[in-house]
This record gives sequence, structure tokens and C-alpha cells, in this order.
Amino acid sequence: MTTPFPFTAVVGQDDLRLALLLNAVSPAVGGVLVRGEKGTAKSTAVRALSALLPAVAVVPGCRFSCDPAAPDPSCPDGPHEAGTGTERPARMVELPVGASEDRLVGALDIERALAEGVKAFEPGLLADAHRGILYVDEVNLLHDHLVDLLLDAAAMGASYVEREGVSVRHAARFLLVGTMNPEEGELRPQLLDRFGLTVEVAASREPEQRVEVVRRRLAYDDDPAGFAARWADEEAAVRQRIVAARELLPQVRLGDGALRQIAATCAAFEVDGMRADIVMARTATALAAWAGRTDVLAEDVRQAALLALPHRRRRNPFDAPGLDEDKLDETLEQFSGDDGDGDDDPGPDGPGGGGGQPAPDGGPQDDGGSAARPEAGEDGQPQASGAGEQSAVRAAEPFRTRVLSVPGIGEGAAGRRSRARTEHGRTTGARRPQGALTKLHLAATVQAAAPHQRARGRSGPGLVIRRDDLRQAAREGREGNLVLFVVDASGSMAARQRMSAVKGAVLSLLLDAYQRRDKVGLVTFRGSAAEVALPPTSSVDAAAARLESLPTGGRTPLAAGLLKAHEVLRVERLRDPARRALLVVVTDGRATGGPEPVLLASRAAGLFAAEGVASVVVDCESGPVRLGLAGQLAGDLGGTAVTLDELRADSIAGLVKGIQGRRAA
Repeated sequence: MTTPFPFTAVVGQDDLRLALLLNAVSPAVGGVLVRGEKGTAKSTAVRALSALLPAVAVVPGCRFSCDPAAPDPSCPDGPHEAGTGTERPARMVELPVGASEDRLVGALDIERALAEGVKAFEPGLLADAHRGILYVDEVNLLHDHLVDLLLDAAAMGASYVEREGVSVRHAARFLLVGTMNPEEGELRPQLLDRFGLTVEVAASREPEQRVEVVRRRLAYDDDPAGFAARWADEEAAVRQRIVAARELLPQVRLGDGALRQIAATCAAFEVDGMRADIVMARTATALAAWAGRTDVLAEDVRQAALLALPHRRRRNPFDAPGLDEDKLDETLEQFSGDDGDGDDDPGPDGPGGGGGQPAPDGGPQDDGGSAARPEAGEDGQPQASGAGEQSAVRAAEPFRTRVLSVPGIGEGAAGRRSRARTEHGRTTGARRPQGALTKLHLAATVQAAAPHQRARGRSGPGLVIRRDDLRQAAREGREGNLVLFVVDASGSMAARQRMSAVKGAVLSLLLDAYQRRDKVGLVTFRGSAAEVALPPTSSVDAAAARLESLPTGGRTPLAAGLLKAHEVLRVERLRDPARRALLVVVTDGRATGGPEPVLLASRAAGLFAAEGVASVVVDCESGPVRLGLAGQLAGDLGGTAVTLDELRADSIAGLVKGIQGRRAA
């Protein structure tokens, strides 16, 4: 068995360690979501936590880890009689990103259930994680339906497996920990809210601390067992402190003053619902127990806010998580009372004991990105940053766009845009299962087995079912697509007001892509060439950031932009052949630079039409004289054109759905 890296040997990351320890003290806090760049000890700290948790008493032979003092009356392996049990270490179960639904919740043998009336159940990872830790690395890449099952089990403390009227339930109470790199995409806001606490982690900018990280890691890699032995005393001390805090927790008093501060803080930061208030109350109580106190102080409320609110105050997907600490201090001061008992200037509480999010030390976060935005000149136009180039302008306010979808039925990753054959959705028919049966079509199975009952010697009430009789339900749902934006950033688009409107439209489409769980990519063209501003990614935030800093100016190499987009789609088709693409070209249709630019652009567009790529041209042409070039480009692409105004007009419906009709004509 591999020796884990000691929890107490993790350098820095005080907030991460504190959040994990608070959940170890009080699992009711609701778990931790750890956000941060790669290589910041996220997984290391989580895996190290399991060694600190107290041993668990279980019923011998129970696959669901029932507590011998209070066994689950509905345990599939029960009933168990209360009595003495055996102890085992607390488990940490990892959920792989590519896990199936059956692997997560367990598998029910439908064949035996129909033929014999027996609930033959194979437990899944939720059963393994009961009374331990369930760790999901890269939780933002997990399929939505798995995340829903996971968080429902975490909220209810139980897992239900339902298959054609046959149901199995078992207890599933665990400490849920997820880690993610925001560059690879975000979780939906409603899922973010289901994690009790969140922590932002980043690599230290202090050379001495980085040296210590490398030193400890090399020492661990050379001799894991010896390195762990050197930290054994510190590990034992933290383990004892967790046990003591758990015993003290029921005695902690959460006074009315602290409750008023919690309620006022949640109201001041305009968080939705009441879950934030409850999580803050539980976190503040756990903080007091961790500090060895029986009263919740203002400093506990402050630290609880820093851990429980940042991921809940986001008003749209592109808002960076975080909390205004000055506003927080003002709110706490305003609502401090006799029960608040906090210092006017609360601060860190020792190692792993508070301090909120550490301030960056000269890192890239210091400027907030504002230094990259150029100032406008005296005439109100952006100042030039190079020959023939104008610096970036801000995007106009985003708006709700019409639904763009790819025609036909795909088989890509689950999402919310285009029709697709999926494991989840409405039943449209039945087929023979390929591999393990996951969704039984009961009527089709009975219909297939019925003609053979006499030949099979049926004598009892149950059907005689064979493997060949089973039928899988064919279902239709929605898939996520690859939405590739090709944005004209040339001089013909450089008018400040127009480019602001164009960016606002693209930002609106990005918001729509975020909600529909798409991958997005961004190709821009201007001057003499095109570039991939953002390779296809699940991080819509990254696309919005690239769009914000996009400069304009120069000629219009439209053909180069289309050819670059064609290359991007070719590579992505090799990587993920099941994910269908939607091409969104944002341009006024003008093509300049080089010999016969219009003809070259038409030929490049023909490549997409020949391959059947769904496409939309957002026509940005303005002014009293319109050349209609964007419409011609849409015809060459085999797609459709829509103006900026029509993109949000209620009278336009199913823009891309009209592609098939145009082709048929």
C-alpha cells in the first residue's frame, strides 16, 4: 500500500487545510470544493486527510459499513442486530471522471429481479464511501447526471437505485471533496451552491516557501515511509485535536449576536436562498470547536464567511469568485452585539486556524487585469497600440440569445443544445443491449420473452427470462456541441460602438454556451493572418477573457480565418469524433488583402458546406449602404445569416434548424 504524503507536511495552503479539517470535525458543513491551478497540492492534501480521520466501527461483513451501535434498518445486507463491531480505518474513495452511473450508485441485476424476484445488488462507490471521504478530482469535468446523483446523495444521506419499479436504498453519508482547475471549465451555479465551503489555492510567490515545497517533495519521493515517520508526531497531534473538537462540538453555543451577523452578512452579499446562512452557522460552530472554545466569536463568523460565501455570490458565470473583505468587516461591525464577542479587527488564528484567503504577493492577480485595458484618447476613440491597430474596447451588456442548434441527431457528450441519443432523456424505442444493460425497456423485454415461455417450460408465476430477451431503452436527450467562434477583428469592424456591440453579442453567445455545457473555441483574423485566440476548451471564462482583450485593425483576411477554423475543427474531430460542431462567424462579410480575397473566402467556406458543418453568420454590417456580403458568405457555408438585432429578436426561431430546409431547396 502506498504511503500517503503527510497532511501536516503540506507547505502553506492554510485555507485549504482548515476547510478540510473543519469538515472532518463536522461533516454537516457540507464538503469542500477546491479551486486552483495545476500543481498546487490540491489532490495531495485531500488524499492525506483520510489518514487523520478516526477509525470507524462497522458491522462485520456488511458491505455498506453500517454502524453497529445504530445499524441502518433498510440496509440491503441487513437486518443487523445492534452490538459490538469491528474497527477499520476511514476510507477515501475516488470517483473517476469517466465512471458510469452503475459504478457510482451500484448495479441491480434486472434479469434476476424479473425471473426470480431477487434484489441482487452490487454496491457502487457511494456505498464504499459511506462514513468516509468521497473525492472527485476534476469535478467540473464530471458528467452532469453523475454530479446530480452525487450531490443528491450527499444532501439526503442515502442513495437510491431505481430500475423498472425495483428499488434499493442504502445509507450514503460521506465527506464530499471536489477539486478543479477553473481553466478547464466551471460548475453550474446550482451545483457550486451544494458544496459547503470553497477554497481558492495558488502556488506561493515566495522563493523560500517554494524551496521548502521542493525539498519536502524530493524527500518524500526518495523515502515515503521514512518521510512519513518524521511527521508522525504532528499527524498524531492533529488527529487527537480532531477527536477533541468532535467531542466538544455539541457543547458549542451559537448566540443570537453571531446569528444576526451571519444573516446580515449573507444579506449584504446578496446570496441566493438560505443554504449559505446554514452553512456559515455550522462552519462558525466547527471553527469554535476546532479552537477549543464553546462560544462562537465574531472572528469565527468572519472566517466562515470567507470560506462559505465566495462561490455563492457570483452573479453570472464570468464573475470571479471572491469576497470584499472591507465590506465584510463593515457588516460584522455594524451588527456586532453582546453575543458577537469578536475583536474589532479579527485576524488569523495560528497555523490552519484562519486568515481567509491569502493576499497575492506580487502575483499576476495583483493588477486584476485592469492594467491591460488601454485608455481612450481625447476623441473618445481607443488609442492606437501599433500601426493600423486599435486597442481593445469593452463589450456591451450581454443579452439572451436565440437557441442555435445543430440539425440531426448526434451521440456526443451530454449537454443542453442539440438533439442526441443519450443514456438520459425521453424513451423513443428499444434495442438489444451492447455490453452491460443499463436502462431496461420492460415492455420490449416481456414482448421478446413471451413467445418462448411454453418452450422454456414455464410453470410458475415468474417469466423465464434469457439474456437474449433483454432490451435496452433507446433514449433521446440533448448533447453539448463545440461552438467555434470566428471573429472578424479587422479595420472594417474597428468602429468603437460597433465593436462593442459585436463583443456584446459574442459574450451573449458565450453565456448561452456556458448554460448549455458546450466546449468553445475562438479564432480571430485581422491584418494579414488569423490566429487561434483560444483552442477549444470547456472554460467559457477563458473565452470571455480573450474576447475582452481583443484588439482590432488592419485588413480583413476572411479566407485565412475560415481556413484556420477548418484546421481547428479537423483536429478536434480526431480528438472527439462524437462531438458535433457549430461554426459561428461574426463578420460584415468584407474580404480584403491578397489576390482575389473574395473568391478565396468563398472557396474556404465551401469546405465547411462540403463537410456538412452547421454554421451561422452573424452579420455585423452597418450603415445606410449594405452590400449583403455576410449573406453571400452564409450561402457559401451552407448555413444561415442573422443580424445583430435579429440574434435576440423574438420573431426569429430556430436559426440553424433552417439549414436543412435551405439545403433541400
